[in-house]
Parts: sequence; C-alpha cells; structure tokens
Amino acid sequence: MTKTIRVGMADYKICHSPQKISTLGLGSCLGVVLYDEKSGICGLAHVMLPDSTLVPSQRDNRMKFADTCLEDMFEELTQKHGVPASSLKAKIAGGAKMFAQTSENSILNVGDQNAEKVKELLAAWRIPLIAEDTGGEYGRTITFDPSKSELHIRTVGIGESVI
Repeated sequence: MTKTIRVGMADYKICHSPQKISTLGLGSCLGVVLYDEKSGICGLAHVMLPDSTLVPSQRDNRMKFADTCLEDMFEELTQKHGVPASSLKAKIAGGAKMFAQTSENSILNVGDQNAEKVKELLAAWRIPLIAEDTGGEYGRTITFDPSKSELHIRTVGIGESVI
C-alpha cells in the first residue's frame, strides 16, 4: 500500500513518488502543488490567507500565508531537494467563496484573494500553472500523485475529478 502524506491546515509537506500527498477541507483555503515530473518530488501547501503583510500580528505562522508558505516550500524543493526551479509546475484547488455568498465585498472573499496571490507568485517565479479547480461555493479534499502528476479532487455533493 502506497503511503499518503497528510498536510494540515496552514502547513506544507514534501512528497517523493511513489508516495501520495493529501489535504482535507479546502474551503476558502487553497491547496497548492509544486511538482517536478522528472524526479517525482512535489510539495503541497494548504494556505489560509493570501498575504502576510496584511496581518502583521499573525506573521509568526509563515505557513498560514500564501506568500511566506510558498516561499519556504519553493526554497525547500529547490535547495534541499535539488529540484531545478525551471522544471517546477503547479496545480491548485480550493479558493471557494465560503463567507461571501450574500455579499460582493471582496474583503470577505478570501478564496479569490488566495488564488490571485498564488497566481502572482507562480508568474513571478516562472512556474507554469498547469491546471486549477478554484472558486465555487463548496469545499474540496485533494490528493496529488506525483508518479502520474495527477491531482484528484473530491467535492461533497459534486463528486470526483482529476486535473
């Protein structure tokens, strides 16, 4: 049986094929997978908020924010595990509109802000975003299989998909 590594909220972990990596309960949070097809190494981050500079009192938990969490994961993949930055690709899921159903106030739509911030970071690092399943008003659970570069998404009431 292949081991599946679990990533908690406001955290990231690294995975080596044939292992798989998973995170549960993505609502407005975003699951971000950075992976290298050649080596079978990947990282999965479960980020809660887009930007650490907007909430100075919370900066002590770098894993909570897209900017600092992805920076740490990117550095670990490229420096500790030797993955060439130029070979990294990305897939993302989550970023639902969980708290803003009755409001168009963008401050309440953390899901969209998370997705926008992650896309900005990926563009700055020249990491191609291969696929995404974001938005909507429903939560997701995701599992990434680095041996196939497949992101499996389970959505309550909707079913399963693979990107």
